[in-house]
Amino acid sequence: MKSHHPLTTETWRMDDATAATWIGAAHLGRRKKYDKGATIYRQGEPGTTFYFLLSGRVQVSIFQRDGAEFILEVMGRWSMFGESPAVDGHPRIATAITVEDAELLEFDIRAIEDAIPSSPELAMALLRVIALKQRVLASRIQYLALPKPDMRIGELLGRLSDLYGEPHDGRTLITIPLTHEQIAAMTGATRVTVTRALKRLVDLGAIEIRQRRIWVTDASRLLG
Repeated sequence: MKSHHPLTTETWRMDDATAATWIGAAHLGRRKKYDKGATIYRQGEPGTTFYFLLSGRVQVSIFQRDGAEFILEVMGRWSMFGESPAVDGHPRIATAITVEDAELLEFDIRAIEDAIPSSPELAMALLRVIALKQRVLASRIQYLALPKPDMRIGELLGRLSDLYGEPHDGRTLITIPLTHEQIAAMTGATRVTVTRALKRLVDLGAIEIRQRRIWVTDASRLLG
């Protein structure tokens, strides 16, 4: 059930079985629609709800006190967000904003807890989502700790290419309209650094940039 929707823009993907579990649990939640630019929840707010995205894209970001933004993920179709605060009872750690019109299922953790005795697959589905996010986050931390921004940027492009790339004549199109600002916010770099890093990757033959879309031409060169 792999889908190529323009981060398609997801920066991680849920496996088909887990997605099917949450779609099947739609009767336990509420279907909601948001226009582009709508705030679903804000960092610091309490929250007992979490969300399964049916269509559209949602950007999840952490904002520093000085207003600086770090993009945790850009969520696409069949991704989940907001589950950690719902489960542990602590305030939201991030802000979720739609980057295009979106339709989603809103689940209240209390309804899920009540349903688990008769539908234990919900517990496993939630655990799989949390485990997947931990794995992705660990991978990103590994590269964010590196002093070279080129490697952090290359890791991100490689992940997007692996998960959502569309192969064409020996190259892979990353089907995502990512801006330099978004790449910078996702890799802890500056916009200028991203521009330089992308140029270097072009010079190395790792990528091509055509009409603001990135093509991976040699994945082995993405990390320099």
